[in-house]
Amino acid sequence: MEDLTDVYNDLIMEHSMNSYNKRKLEKADCSEMGHNPNCGDEITLELKMNGNIIEDMAFSGHGCAISQASTSIMIDTLKGKTIEEAKDIIKTFIEMIKRETTDEEELKKLEDAIAFKNVSNMPARVKCALLAWHTMENMLDNFNKN
Repeated sequence: MEDLTDVYNDLIMEHSMNSYNKRKLEKADCSEMGHNPNCGDEITLELKMNGNIIEDMAFSGHGCAISQASTSIMIDTLKGKTIEEAKDIIKTFIEMIKRETTDEEELKKLEDAIAFKNVSNMPARVKCALLAWHTMENMLDNFNKN
């Protein structure tokens, strides 16, 4: 039987190499750029809202496999969610990466994003994995203010 770590690694590689979420979004309601000065990763997230539901998302930019895959998987995880649900999932993801939560029930809501759980063991990669999630968090906070 395949090790779960291998499954997660395959998922990360698949999303980093050919993400269908890496595209231009027509008529985006908002966009935000995220940048990691440590390694030069740079992404731009675009968001299409329908009321308070995330109708569609896309990203562009460049970076390491972890940052690209994390962005793509985040989009899959958050699409169709309300702003409140998305913020809750983002909070859980950040807590998982920072090892502030290990509650299996809590982590289930991350869906495929749980693939990044082992990144918490690689301090140099933590910012790569979190880039999109922090960018999205800022975007949702700003969207709520407008």
